This record gives sequence, structure tokens and C-alpha cells, in this order.
Amino acid sequence: MPWFEDIEIGSRTELGNHTFEADEIIAFAKKYDPQYFHVDAEAAKHGPFGTLTASGWHTSATWMKLMIASRRATPEPADENGRTPPAGGPSPGFLEMKWPNPVRAGDTISYSSEVIEKLDMRSRPGWGIVRSLNIGVNQHGETVMSFIGQGLIERRAPKGA
Repeated sequence: MPWFEDIEIGSRTELGNHTFEADEIIAFAKKYDPQYFHVDAEAAKHGPFGTLTASGWHTSATWMKLMIASRRATPEPADENGRTPPAGGPSPGFLEMKWPNPVRAGDTISYSSEVIEKLDMRSRPGWGIVRSLNIGVNQHGETVMSFIGQGLIERRAPKGA
């Protein structure tokens, strides 16, 4: 993750793809979201989607896994002073979490993240907040997950320094 000052609004990262298989959908849902349309393929036939579907939390957790893998795959080099840029900070939470279309067994979801806003923090001059629009799209081009993520990112130099 680069320093706050180096992050550009509009920069986009393709995070990768994941294919959701029935057995992993069921295993995740049994542990974290045991609604019948996530854990029982037969019962799901009579549910709102007519088939087994992945939990929205499962699609979001998969985004997180791919986001961290993306950061680790392309570490930032040290700056001219030998300081290593931050690995990424904590999140104060997500905004506008949506799962507009179901993820069915066999669907392959492509995930991306685009920086949409940067905010200064008066209370913490050594940090800023970066907001990104995060999207998951299935093989038919349908959005299945979207949210605005927020991350606290360290500044190279504190604001006003």
C-alpha cells in the first residue's frame, strides 16, 4: 500500500476471480449464515432464488482475501529515505454494502477496487482516509456485490508538518 499522498483518485486494481462451488457455499453458510437457501440445495429450490446461493458475507469475505493477496503480491518499495510504505491501515467501516444479485454455485466473480475519495483527518494528522468503490461482477456482467470501503492510510509526512 502506498503512502496516503501517493494514492490517486481513480486508480483501479483488479483483484482477481473466484468460482463459488456448492460445497464451499454450504460450509461457509453453516458456520456464518445458516439460512436455508445457503445451506440446503433441495430446500433452496423453493426459496427466493430457486437455487443454492452464496451468502453476501461469503462474497465479501472473498473480496477481502483477494484484496490482501493483491497487496502482498505487489509490495511498495522503500522511499528515498529508506522508509517502507505502510501495509494498509485499519478500516473505520464500510458504506453502502449491497448484494444486488445472487451468487449461485458455479458462478465466477471478478473483483475490483477503485479509489474514489481521499479525506484528511484533523484528529490524526499523520493519517488520512481513502475511500474505494469495491465491486464483484459475475460471468454474465451482473454486479453481485458492491460497497464503499474506507481505510486509514499513513501519511509520509503529517498534515501541516
